[in-house]
Amino acid sequence: MLKAYKNKSDNWSPQSWREKEALQLPYYADLDALAAVTKALEASAPLVMPSDTRRLKDLIAAAARGEAFLLQAGDCAESFAEFHPENVRATFDTLAQMADIIAQETGKPVVLNGRIAGQFAKPRSDSNETQGGITLPSYKGDIINGLDFTPETRKPEADRMLQAYRQCAVTLNLLRGFAAETDREFFTAHEALLLPYEEPLTRTDPATGTWHASSAHFLWVGNRTCQPEGAHAAFLRGVANPVGIKCGPDMTPKALLRLLDILNPANDAGRITLITRFGREKIAAVLPQLVEAVQQQGRAVTWVCDPMHGNMRRAPTGHKTRATADMIAETRSFLGILAAAGATAGGLHLELTGRAVTECTDDNISEDALPQRYFTHCDPRLNAAQGIAFARHIAAYMKGV
Repeated sequence: MLKAYKNKSDNWSPQSWREKEALQLPYYADLDALAAVTKALEASAPLVMPSDTRRLKDLIAAAARGEAFLLQAGDCAESFAEFHPENVRATFDTLAQMADIIAQETGKPVVLNGRIAGQFAKPRSDSNETQGGITLPSYKGDIINGLDFTPETRKPEADRMLQAYRQCAVTLNLLRGFAAETDREFFTAHEALLLPYEEPLTRTDPATGTWHASSAHFLWVGNRTCQPEGAHAAFLRGVANPVGIKCGPDMTPKALLRLLDILNPANDAGRITLITRFGREKIAAVLPQLVEAVQQQGRAVTWVCDPMHGNMRRAPTGHKTRATADMIAETRSFLGILAAAGATAGGLHLELTGRAVTECTDDNISEDALPQRYFTHCDPRLNAAQGIAFARHIAAYMKGV
């Protein structure tokens, strides 16, 4: 198992989260298998390098100053079955096109930070799911269990972490090649949900002596696991990576400031990105008070809008979906609220794929058309055309705000 090296400043170690309440984590019945996987991950090469992580932090700080724009986008939940180099390429190309549109309209360089090469674990509202009178554990991402509704598939298996790691390594290799071909910088991000995976991939940065999460350049704490005294905040506070906080409708100024105290006590620029996810109906009631609290205390943060997670609904077909009109409306409200407060809008956070899926509705995809190409393993994603149209609309709107 990973040695408990001590953080020189406050005795933090990659295992410190184990002393806290850990929500959303799976139960592994086979502890020997879990120990073997942990040992294998400890011996594995880091997926990303600290120098690249430090570079991303500087770019996020630039976005907070209005000198750049952060585009965080990619899959809701990556899967093992759908992994293919062509799919990785399609998503990369979509993000690159969106970045070019935003850069041309705003005059700002766009920082590409993909929800890819690690976005395998998903928090769920309910721990269990019932179908036909049978109750099984909910699907929580391919790194934890499988989508098929069978007792065998829904059982959490530690070996899935190794498969996820291997897929991440291949995906990163592809992304680096695509980025080099197009002379771009490309970074990766995911929710730091599965702490037994993050812990053994945490290493010391030889250049600085700080701890570094090597699973991705950027990690965020989700809306369901952002308790200030919880395990996920306890883990993230000790790594030097830039960190995101998902801010939902229930986030209060007091809780947010407490999280900032824990995750960024030095008030370091580029360290914290606040990813707002309220829904078009709630953003006007919640965001202004958070912005005011952050500004009054002079906290260094980068504001990013996630207009997807608060706008979910169930279509008559039974499919979860999101309307692009709702996402655009929330994003425009986000931009207007920040501008009125004298704060900077630093970026967008979207769930999308380069594939021609029919998961979100727009003028061309009705709710009746959703079943045609509905492939997501969890939440509905924008397709390539919708992502590009979204970037074009928002970039044009930003010029007038």
